[in-house]
Amino acid sequence: MSNEFTYRITTTRFDENYSPSKNSRTTTNFANLARGEHRQQNLRRTLSMINHRFNDLARRDNPTGDRFSVELEIVSAELQFSSDGTDHRFPLIEVLDMQIVDRETGARIPGIVGNNFSSYVRDFDFSVRLPAVNEGSSEFTVPGDFGDLHGKLFQHFLDSEAYRERFEVEPVICISVSTSRTYRRTGHHHPTLGVEYQQDDYSLTDEYFRKMGLQVRYFLPPGGVAPLAFYFRGDLLSDYTDLQLIGTVSVMETFQRIYRPEIYNATSPAAEIYRPTLEHEDYSPTPIIYDRVERSQLAKKQGTYTEERFINPHRELLEQWAARYPVLVG
Repeated sequence: MSNEFTYRITTTRFDENYSPSKNSRTTTNFANLARGEHRQQNLRRTLSMINHRFNDLARRDNPTGDRFSVELEIVSAELQFSSDGTDHRFPLIEVLDMQIVDRETGARIPGIVGNNFSSYVRDFDFSVRLPAVNEGSSEFTVPGDFGDLHGKLFQHFLDSEAYRERFEVEPVICISVSTSRTYRRTGHHHPTLGVEYQQDDYSLTDEYFRKMGLQVRYFLPPGGVAPLAFYFRGDLLSDYTDLQLIGTVSVMETFQRIYRPEIYNATSPAAEIYRPTLEHEDYSPTPIIYDRVERSQLAKKQGTYTEERFINPHRELLEQWAARYPVLVG
């Protein structure tokens, strides 16, 4: 059954001229930045922050702090399948790919694919299914199969011919730490990723990504103020070069400074025992306009779209495919 699902990959350059395509999720964080009258200014400032942070971390043989620049592409994966004799397509996920440009040598160095992660099916799970399960309930409940379909689709995509033909390495997804968990600094220090933290328990997001076959580790990069969550397959510390890891940190820490300045643009760095909160008032907002309220509202809208256009019409096919598709849990 697994060969019934195939994938089509398209890419869009993410630069100061970027405009979201009609198939892009409007809650995708980089799409949110590219809307409204300040769109080009937002994008220009974001890219400048990324390049500055990259050079700040890549100081070796970089005395003037401007040797490198980062070029980004949005990678969109479309699921293709047949149902009831009709061919269908559905936008499955979007991630970021990067190229690191060495201005001194002219070399173009492949970065890590993944970084930001966006998914219509995840919108359905978190913004439609989970609220429906808990409506009218006094105790928060997570279904035992929560995230199963999404996790299997994600792993099937990574193992697909479309992914393997285009990307040589496993993805790394990098997001914010959870405000529902407490993190404790360990004695481990990585020269590129910084100080490692460990959480007191797995968050719902951790468990969701685990069903995608991804492990998680938390690091506070040099010069940063809060740990980042790194989700990966394989070995985070040995499968990638220092420049590749720096690329992921520079891109995703920049986005988090914009999206969650209370955590990632705080005035003081995380302490040995750290509980992140969006209620923190000692922080500096960035000059980049980002509508966090609108994003949360659109997540429900897009989750409903997924339910109506993908989950409900093809439920039997999806359930049959998921039951037969073997999956590795991270």
